Amino acid sequence: MAPKIYTSPFPATNLPEQSVFTYLFSSSAATNTVGGYDASAPAFIDAPTGTRISRAQLKQLSLTIGHGLRHHPNLSLKRGETILIYSQNSLNWPVILFGAVAAGLRCTLANNAYNSRELAFQYTDSGAKVIFANEDGVATARETLKSLGLSQSETEKRIVVLTNGLEWAGGPSAPKRSELSGLLTMADLLKLGTLKEEEKFDGDLANETVYLCYSSGTTGKPKGVETTHKNITSVLECVKPAFPPLNLGVDSMLGILPFYHIYGAVKLLHFPLSQGAPVAIMARFDPEQFCANVEKYQITISLIVPPVLVVLSRHPAVDKYDMSSLKTLFSGAAPLGAALSKQLKVSDRLLPKRKGKGPVHILQGYGLTETSPTTHLVPSTHAESKVGSIGVLLPNLEARLVVDGDGDGNIDAEDGQPGEIWVRGPTIMKGYLNNQKATVDAITHDKWFKTGDIAIRDKDGFYYIVDRRKELIKYKGFQVPPAELESVLLTHPDIADAAVIGVDSAKEATELPRAYVVHANPDSVKTDAQKHAFSESIKKWIQGKVARHKFLRGGVVVIDIVPKSAAGKILRRELRERAKVELAGRDPSDDVVKSKL
Repeated sequence: MAPKIYTSPFPATNLPEQSVFTYLFSSSAATNTVGGYDASAPAFIDAPTGTRISRAQLKQLSLTIGHGLRHHPNLSLKRGETILIYSQNSLNWPVILFGAVAAGLRCTLANNAYNSRELAFQYTDSGAKVIFANEDGVATARETLKSLGLSQSETEKRIVVLTNGLEWAGGPSAPKRSELSGLLTMADLLKLGTLKEEEKFDGDLANETVYLCYSSGTTGKPKGVETTHKNITSVLECVKPAFPPLNLGVDSMLGILPFYHIYGAVKLLHFPLSQGAPVAIMARFDPEQFCANVEKYQITISLIVPPVLVVLSRHPAVDKYDMSSLKTLFSGAAPLGAALSKQLKVSDRLLPKRKGKGPVHILQGYGLTETSPTTHLVPSTHAESKVGSIGVLLPNLEARLVVDGDGDGNIDAEDGQPGEIWVRGPTIMKGYLNNQKATVDAITHDKWFKTGDIAIRDKDGFYYIVDRRKELIKYKGFQVPPAELESVLLTHPDIADAAVIGVDSAKEATELPRAYVVHANPDSVKTDAQKHAFSESIKKWIQGKVARHKFLRGGVVVIDIVPKSAAGKILRRELRERAKVELAGRDPSDDVVKSKL
């Protein structure tokens, strides 16, 4: 029987086969345009200072950085080699990213919360040659390279500092820390000349890898996702028909999502640029500054994650600033269910702030690092009627709903019944770097990518996530692999076995990692007081081992034995059921110190 294949309600669109840089920055001297829009229009704005980079400046700066990357004697990078960016959001990001792309390089984007152990893995696995680090990240970058056996002189050559000062963009200066003297800075790379044109990736060359974002696997270490030029230019084209229109000179976006995550990288650094809309960049989400910047820059659209909605539903800053320009909040990276949307009533709170300018739409999309990322979007016309849906399939993509557990794809789910989403099309990754087995497990011989998420599709073609086969814990937009936390826990001398699950926190609108551990000396934790003390010590201990988003905010529970199958696989479902009983009547975040996003 032929498989049941779903297509998009939008007509297929022509997809380019060229470099990401060529796609975004093609210029016309006759019309004074860059990428089809006024060259003098702002591309990116540093939200705290108001420093702006125009589209023409961004192109020039990128070509200049590209020249520096290829010709500085400390670097001398060649086409196809890799740089690693390790920094919080800043105005430096688009210049470095697009400069590297112009030079024909690959970019791997690392979580700026990573410690040296985590960073060392990504640096080594990606084959990176140099680390671009903001001032706060230089110490970790140095520690990373030292741990890999590099000499001090070689370490110093492999770090480029993204300084706090914005003199290079015509913005304010800032004193550079004394411990950074002797290191290359981004400004140094702007002094060597300019590429005449970008490296080309036309035709089949568009299938070369350009970005390596790391996807947390359900087992083992994170996997490098090989995203090609064709993947990125395709997703930018496919998103256009479903995303709310961006009008030149009217619409602007607020950039709070981390740029190292593919959601932020594509939807904030690429998509608005392709549509002529400026992005005001914030280093991180802060509710007061979020609202202040909406007023200051007349923001019309912001991409968010569900916990931001929780904050906006109750924070006093919403009433303190003029929020009348804000018309769309677009949620992604984690599920936003209908129940939570209705409970928060953010649209109702923001509607009076609009001063008669129309509703505030809260929309949702869906995608994964492996799909570059977006595959589904809710059009603004259905914001109210399809609350909780991830939307419709984007053009040029195909989808199947395969009966859960049928890894061969022989059984399609009946209409209205749940099935694992499989997606096929030009936005699907090239594969996992250095991991052919994982690639074969994820992508079938006929090019279907298995998402691991279970969904139903209604009669109107809208999809709803109802469960997921993957074990990943999604904490405030971050992906936390249980297996990684378990491997760290097992290095503790007093832990004999461990299992980690995610527990839902209604108050925080996210999942929290919760560990179940078996003490190596059970006689030492017989009383409740002893178990509690040990649990608290483990929560504190792991904070020195992993990034903040992996902290055990859902608690640590001492148990006698970790439930496992005959094959040795952890039975997480049993632990989830146990957690429901343990947490009945209270939220897992109640006894946890609150953290910033």
